[in-house]
Amino acid sequence: MFYRRTLPHLQRDNKRHFVTFCTRDRWTLPNLAREIIFPSSLHDDGFRYDLDAAVVMPDHAHLILTQLINQAEARVWLLPEILDAIKGASAHVINRKLFRRGSVWQEESFDHVLRGSEQIRDKAHYILQNPVRGGLVDRWQDYPWLWHRPFTNPCQPGRPRAAAPTQSKI
Repeated sequence: MFYRRTLPHLQRDNKRHFVTFCTRDRWTLPNLAREIIFPSSLHDDGFRYDLDAAVVMPDHAHLILTQLINQAEARVWLLPEILDAIKGASAHVINRKLFRRGSVWQEESFDHVLRGSEQIRDKAHYILQNPVRGGLVDRWQDYPWLWHRPFTNPCQPGRPRAAAPTQSKI
């Protein structure tokens, strides 16, 4: 499926997608905001998408996910629906808790389909190392807004569901 906002997007059913979304005007998120966004990113795992990895950085977030089927409509959840839910819910709570108004996120997100096990591992490694490269921690395991599901077979989306994700320091 192809959809267009400002940038063209290609969504492939039953394939993993690497997604990045950034704060508006590259606003640096305070820790309280990251504590809100992180669980928002994990919230619909197992319902709208299977989440493989997530990190919330000071001005952006990365996810690796595979969309699931919307049972009520017998179709796959669309990436814009998933991202609008994550960004909308987190923005609402951030604005309320920080006594602010206006957009938290850029409207546009960046995404692409991950095609092979090597590319999936590379992107998962990229997510894990993002806080280290950013100088926020010495070891990715020490970053509090990072989660990943251990890969048993990184080429096989729709694997048996593990327990609901929680923040983990693996």
